[in-house]
Amino acid sequence: MKAIILAGGMGSRLFPSTLAVSKQLLPIYDKPMIYYPLSVIMLAGIKEVLLISTPHDIAQYERLLGNGCQWGMSIEYKVQDAPRGLADAFILGEEFLNGDSVCLILGDNIFFGMGMSALIEKAKNAIEKNQGGCIFAYPVSDATAFGVVEFDDAGKAISIEEKPAKPKSNYAVPGLYFYDQSVVEVAKNINPSARGEIEITSINNYYLEQDRLQVVNLGRGMAWLDTGTPHGMLSASSFVEAVQSRQGLYVACLEEIAYRNGWISKEDVVAQGKKMKTTEYGKYLLQIVK
Repeated sequence: MKAIILAGGMGSRLFPSTLAVSKQLLPIYDKPMIYYPLSVIMLAGIKEVLLISTPHDIAQYERLLGNGCQWGMSIEYKVQDAPRGLADAFILGEEFLNGDSVCLILGDNIFFGMGMSALIEKAKNAIEKNQGGCIFAYPVSDATAFGVVEFDDAGKAISIEEKPAKPKSNYAVPGLYFYDQSVVEVAKNINPSARGEIEITSINNYYLEQDRLQVVNLGRGMAWLDTGTPHGMLSASSFVEAVQSRQGLYVACLEEIAYRNGWISKEDVVAQGKKMKTTEYGKYLLQIVK
């Protein structure tokens, strides 16, 4: 399985902060926002990544992340010259995917919780073994801004609506999706919505109608954090700071994940730590290999 990170958009709800820089490059506490979705991909054991962004921002991501070799990964880049919907990622990434299954994650989504690694690895393995698609459901107080999943009395998903005025449930679909290799052709045959975009909800409904979509409830033990507003950015930063300060363990430390995955050596971690030895992040890297 390969992964695609969507890191485009104007970030207009964060103006003026995002007038000159991509939202996903802004910090969430002590590291760039893009580190958080990248960490989810790494926790799933996926090493090959395509990052999609705008013509204006793509070079900044290349400067930050490079080719991924410092984490034992391979990162490639693709430009989306105009907003055409989330599902356009599969069309843009067709050559990169080369017939493989895919994990798609949005660059501004932050996930945290006990068992998250096992949950996403299970989703990945299920797609690789049984095909189809897998998405997640997360309870929110106001579901009108999201894709919304409706369940029957037995807990089976029966419908998915995009930003409904009157949601049929309070379960939103977070920006983390797993699909088999057929998703590229599905995306090519989706009719654009009224706003002219290829909606990810249309992809999900296709798999749902084929009885090939698994919907996993993330439940109360998981955190899915919103970073679309200044308040959301501040809250997410406060959450990460609280976890790290209390536990002494870092959230989305890419070098640590790569080291524990066996993708890089102790010496690699030390080298990265020495580059940033004046920061708490760098000191943490030097500490974890002792």
